[in-house]
Amino acid sequence: MQEESSKSILFEKLSRLYSEMEEAYDRTAGNIGLSCRGCPDNCCTSYFQHHTYVEWAYLWKGLRSCPNEKQREFVHRAAEYVRQSQVLLARGAKPRIMCPLNDNGLCRLYKYRVMICRMHGVPNSFVMPDGKKRAFPGCFRCQELCSHLEEAPVLDRTDSYRGLASLEMAFVGQKMKTLPRVNLTLAEMLVQGPPEI
Repeated sequence: MQEESSKSILFEKLSRLYSEMEEAYDRTAGNIGLSCRGCPDNCCTSYFQHHTYVEWAYLWKGLRSCPNEKQREFVHRAAEYVRQSQVLLARGAKPRIMCPLNDNGLCRLYKYRVMICRMHGVPNSFVMPDGKKRAFPGCFRCQELCSHLEEAPVLDRTDSYRGLASLEMAFVGQKMKTLPRVNLTLAEMLVQGPPEI
């Protein structure tokens, strides 16, 4: 397990990286005129899987900052989310279930939310380690706003992914090659407890 002091330093770096992501997102959203205010959809019902131990551990740092009763409530909601999503996935349906951390329309661990929760919505792209480029058009509202544009602003997430990969390597260290790959929803991260490194 990481020593607490080195883990704290990595969490500070992750927090700074998250701030940079938010600034880049805000610039792109501002150029498009995108706002979540009044949106009929809610991206907190999107089915996302997350892939880093460092984000998983940071999310748990946030959860532990809550009162014990709230922690138990979120883990209970997460278990229900996992149960419902397994039923839907078994039927071949993609789950659209409210995130267990969403409480009356607000994320209760907003400061600790993972990368995809910070970057979802605007058109974005990134270059994968093998050199292939992947691109996403943004949420439906963003696509509507960009439909009349000749060229929509696109957020390049490559540097963010590289920064996150660097922090992940520092977090797991030599165990990178032997640890199982993270492929969990946020709810599964809560149900499974903090990652064991």
